[in-house]
Amino acid sequence: MRRITVTLDDDLMDELDQVVRERGYQNRSEAIRDLTRQGMQQTLLKTGSQKSCIGVLSYVYDHEARDLAKRLTNAFHHAHELSVASMHVHLDHDRCLEISILKGLLDDVKRLAEHVIAERHVMHGKLSLIPNSSED
Repeated sequence: MRRITVTLDDDLMDELDQVVRERGYQNRSEAIRDLTRQGMQQTLLKTGSQKSCIGVLSYVYDHEARDLAKRLTNAFHHAHELSVASMHVHLDHDRCLEISILKGLLDDVKRLAEHVIAERHVMHGKLSLIPNSSED
């Protein structure tokens, strides 16, 4: 591990100390490491369309909607190389929640997620992305 010196203005230092207290970090260095990792993840995901990533796609849909379950299944079968695992939860009589773990190139993962979320009768959808640094 390397040691560096960083100069921060007073207001930013106060904000950092507040984050340390609120999140329960043992020290500023731990907080700065985590915040740096988060910033690096966001930068890589914005600029690295050909980078490997892990995606967590969660969406709620009306399972009674005509052919929707079939269309969703087909979407995942057509992109089977991206799909790692999924979980299906019955929320109530009409709605189901699915959580899918995806792994592949950023553009491909985003494209599949956007297709699923855009399906009619998919009510809520969210994709969370994490760079897959083990394959870079």
